[in-house]
This record gives sequence, C-alpha cells and structure tokens, in this order.
Amino acid sequence: MTTDFNLFGVLISPLLICLLAAFAARLILSWILSATGAYRWIWHRPLFDISLYIILVWICFMMTRA
Repeated sequence: MTTDFNLFGVLISPLLICLLAAFAARLILSWILSATGAYRWIWHRPLFDISLYIILVWICFMMTRA
C-alpha cells in the first residue's frame, strides 16, 4: 500500500513524485534520443514522447508500490 510522504508537515502523494521523476527521466531520454539521431526513425515525435512519459510514470509508480 502506498503512503503519502511527509515533507515538513505537508503530505505529498507518491504519484506526484512519480510524475516529477518521470518528467526528468523523459527529458534525459529525449536528449539522448535526439543526440543519437533516433528520432529520425520515429513517425510522430509528440505521440512517442507522451507514450514514453506514461510508461515511465507507470514504472515509477509500480516501483513505489513494492
């Protein structure tokens, strides 16, 4: 069961932490994909980016539930 994190008396949902961590990870992965030229092979970049973000949020959230 997930519990809220206490940050100086303010309860923060684990989902918010996962959303922020996944956003940072997506920025890093987008930079790597752009630097390597992998985006040339992707048809619709915004669709790919949002899908990558959702997958990263799901992975992070599943890791916090363990």
